Amino acid sequence: MKSTQALRLMLAALLFCAGLVAHAGDTVVVSIDKMKFEPQHLMIKPGTTVKWVNNERRNNHSVQFPKEEYLESERFFPGESWSRTFDKPGLYPYTCGPHPEMNGVVEVVE
Repeated sequence: MKSTQALRLMLAALLFCAGLVAHAGDTVVVSIDKMKFEPQHLMIKPGTTVKWVNNERRNNHSVQFPKEEYLESERFFPGESWSRTFDKPGLYPYTCGPHPEMNGVVEVVE
C-alpha cells in the first residue's frame, strides 16, 4: 500500500514538473518587482522567448548575461519590457546591469 502511494506521488510530481518546462515557440514572462526576478530560475525548450517585464514603480533595469561578452539589454523603465529567444541548450545566468545583486538563470533543455 505504501509503495503504491509513493508511486502515485512520484508520478504526480513528474507530471507537475513536466508542465513547468516551456515549449518551443512559447513566450515566458519574468517579472521584475521589489528588486527581484520572478521566477528566478526558468527551464525552457530551445526556441522559447523570455520576456522580462519591469513591474517596479521607480527603478530602471537591464538584463545582462556575464558569460556572453557584452550582451546586455538596453535599460528599461517601469511598464517596459525586453525579450530574448533562446535557441541553444545550456545554462544562461543573468544579472541586472545596474543592480548586480539581482540575478537569475535560464536553463534551456532539449
